[in-house]
Amino acid sequence: MTKILASFRLLLAGALACLALGAHAQLSIEITGAGASRFPVIIPVFENESSLPRGISDVVRADLERSGLFSLVDIGPLPLPESRVPDLAAMRSRGADAVLSASLLPQSDGRYEVRFRLFDTQKQVELGAMSLRMAPAQNRLTGHRIADFVYEKLTGLPGYFATRIAYVVKSGARYELQIADADGMNAQAALVSREPIISPAWSPDGQRLAYVSFEAKKPIIYIHTLATGQRQVVANFKGSNSAPTWSPDGGQLAVVLTKDGQSQLYVLNADGSGVRRLASSAGIDTEPAWSPDGQWIYFTSDRGGSPQIYRIPTSGGNAQRVTFEGSYNVTPRPSADGKLLAFITRSNGKFQVAVNDLASRQTTILTDSARDESPSFAPNGRMILYATETGGRGVLAAVSSDGRVKQRLSVQAADVREPAWGPLQR
Repeated sequence: MTKILASFRLLLAGALACLALGAHAQLSIEITGAGASRFPVIIPVFENESSLPRGISDVVRADLERSGLFSLVDIGPLPLPESRVPDLAAMRSRGADAVLSASLLPQSDGRYEVRFRLFDTQKQVELGAMSLRMAPAQNRLTGHRIADFVYEKLTGLPGYFATRIAYVVKSGARYELQIADADGMNAQAALVSREPIISPAWSPDGQRLAYVSFEAKKPIIYIHTLATGQRQVVANFKGSNSAPTWSPDGGQLAVVLTKDGQSQLYVLNADGSGVRRLASSAGIDTEPAWSPDGQWIYFTSDRGGSPQIYRIPTSGGNAQRVTFEGSYNVTPRPSADGKLLAFITRSNGKFQVAVNDLASRQTTILTDSARDESPSFAPNGRMILYATETGGRGVLAAVSSDGRVKQRLSVQAADVREPAWGPLQR
């Protein structure tokens, strides 16, 4: 491996050597920065919520507050039933711009129907209403979906609270690929191995993960069906098989192979068939990522002398350089709307998360840390999850695409790496 290739995956060896984690420890989230102005909302206790083993309203409140976009106006333990319109003038006098009313209705099959409505206290109008059916144990998922509803009605963007994240941890000689809710809860190990696991990538339907495992003493690309645990080898060629990324339709993967020499880009079908070389370069091409419209693949290459980001048509052809500022720009990841490109840039000796507005070509550095890697957009493009280092150990962190909201996700006395944010759940 050349020095330049090693630099593309800065900190990887260190992360894989030092990770330490208990098998199912939960990620805890700390808000380290919030938006300058936050939307004041009332999320009351839900009517009949006490009949559940665990509450729903506290999940909704935690989601909204953690986003950094909302502040909570407390009205105490008073429920606001969905069947009645709240006193919106009174809610406004308490400082709230929006208020949720919600009720749980027991069903004959042991489940509940959750009915809720959202109101604008300024305009004195209802913004929307919905009902969900849930089993008592589905309190957290239901809370996330209600928070998504509130978020979308008040911001105009889809919520991301009901999504999942994947990441890699290690305890002793044990590596784990873990899946958790977006708030770090309900962590479960999808794969346990005595060899490294890297580069998890979600399929567009959220049902499968592609990743690289070293369990056969070399990097091999697998696809893992989460519901069944079934795994399939999709790339096991001579040399290295790495950096899988899904096409928007889920039918193909872009990968990096060394079977014909140094690291180059290839595309293959999701079953491993139809391998074709995407480009030929005298340099190292790596870290591919599909554009949301499926027309381009962004990637990192040193073909121009230093690591920079390029893009190439998915049908092949001439590569176009994307980044021009600085001498080190790697790991391109486009947002779901195709407007922004997140990546890692080196600035004043620090490796930091940056975004490039693809229309204006303006680049903004979002973080003030020094050893960032592996950026991954939330499916609504509002937040970026990434790995970094704090106090000598690896943690995950998140930053909003405007840099104003910051979070840190960590596990006590443990290192966490290789984050990937899953798609919206339909």
